[in-house]
Amino acid sequence: MNSYTEHDQTNGVLADSSFEEYFVLDIHKQRQLALQEIDNAKFGWFHIRACVVSGIGFFTDAYDIFAINLISTMIGYVYWSDAGNRVPHNIDLALKVSCSVGTVVGQLFFGYLADRLGRKRMYGVELIIIIIATLGQSLAGSGPAASFWAVITFWRIILGVGIGGDYPLSSVITSEFATTKRRGAMMAAVFAMQGIGQLTASIVGLIVTAAFQHAIRSDPRYLDYVWRIVIGVGAIPAVIALYYRLTIPETPRYTIDVAQRVQKGIQDAKAFIEHGASSGDYTDNMVVARTITSPKASWADFRRYFGQWRNAKILLGASYSWFALDVAWYGLGLNNSIILRNIGFAGGDDAYDVVFRTCVGNIIINLLGSVPGYWISVFTIDRMGRKTIQIMGFIMLTLFFIVLGFAYQPILETSTVLFIVLYTLTQIFFNWGPNTTTFIVPGECFPTRYRSTAHGIAAASGKIGSIVAQLGFGLLKDIGGRDAWIDHLLQIFAFFMLTGLLSSFLIPETKGKSLEELSNENLSYPMDEHTVSGK
Repeated sequence: MNSYTEHDQTNGVLADSSFEEYFVLDIHKQRQLALQEIDNAKFGWFHIRACVVSGIGFFTDAYDIFAINLISTMIGYVYWSDAGNRVPHNIDLALKVSCSVGTVVGQLFFGYLADRLGRKRMYGVELIIIIIATLGQSLAGSGPAASFWAVITFWRIILGVGIGGDYPLSSVITSEFATTKRRGAMMAAVFAMQGIGQLTASIVGLIVTAAFQHAIRSDPRYLDYVWRIVIGVGAIPAVIALYYRLTIPETPRYTIDVAQRVQKGIQDAKAFIEHGASSGDYTDNMVVARTITSPKASWADFRRYFGQWRNAKILLGASYSWFALDVAWYGLGLNNSIILRNIGFAGGDDAYDVVFRTCVGNIIINLLGSVPGYWISVFTIDRMGRKTIQIMGFIMLTLFFIVLGFAYQPILETSTVLFIVLYTLTQIFFNWGPNTTTFIVPGECFPTRYRSTAHGIAAASGKIGSIVAQLGFGLLKDIGGRDAWIDHLLQIFAFFMLTGLLSSFLIPETKGKSLEELSNENLSYPMDEHTVSGK
């Protein structure tokens, strides 16, 4: 090793130190300072842009997922008029479950690729898949070789892959660009666009249905125009957001810790703080050893990291709590027709009345609980903390489902208003609770090299819960007669909320901590002869 004994302008002589050791310490210090500047940066336009660009994806995701509630009602009149104008149960189940199946694949696949290839390289690809699948659904039809429901089910699986990719990418990109002080609010604001997407799907359905009122009253088959327009409109915000996703800069954390272009990452961090953009084509001629930032991602390192209980328990807690949540969240969310019947917004004299009242009922449901719950989270999450809100939410949901499950019929027979109040409170504590926090926590708790992969695993666990819920709901709800088993399903939901509560104690409180603090790694920086070399 070459001795480095030149006079430092500040500290005089750096005696008995090697050039390599000085370089490593200097780079490590620069990295820390650069990431601290991002963590402590003043909230600005780029933060807003990151939230909007990521949020539009979640708006589109929710629009496409929950629009199927309306579409299912419409296509019953178009394709199953000889079967009571209702989609057969098995086909209705296939339409709803197919998207969740694709979502599991997308969450795992894109979660891994975002850590392997980079956030920037994958961001926008999932949106392209969503756009293509949305247009494919809107153009689906029957033919001698393929039935309508099979074609649209295929496109909903592809749609799910794109939606699944959006979860880890949007979460991780938002968290890695966010300031520590407002990271929770930024991530919650991205996720809150789900509520706006659900609401917009119902509003678009209402407007288009009203526009075709006279045609639908004369011939219900005109609903074929309506559902295709409703589905197709979902592609518009995705197209608008695509350019901004494809041009968003790589996160400095990924550039430094995974790509190992330390100087480039430091320059990007400075450019982000000053201009909200990448530093451009920066030539980084130094190859720096992995020991300066973090170990290289590998299966062996993955096992080493998650083989430690302190890390494994966080992934377990994040994954199971998301699974437990989605059992109830999707069990109710994709079966709103039952709730609509209970609040008097189901049925009608003709096809137009049925569809119109379904749209209005869904708007009421979203405005009562879903949308307010999301935005309460946005404004409280950095004050109350993620773990506090998640535990509070699971406690309240357990209590509400116990009441609704064991007193379902007495409540309906006594007061519709009481039922609506309890259901509204349930929706509020879903979203001012674990539905929001289960999305946020996995995007904060793991090192950069596994942050997206771990988020994808947790999110996929949630979607497996949604599949279990939809299959179970469909198979069990009519035991003993139409909707006769609903009370028992609500009791089962209460059990899952209780288990979700218990699993929440495995996750840490992430409020006010940097991503590096939360990674649970105490990295050392040993020297070796390969620490610094030319490319």
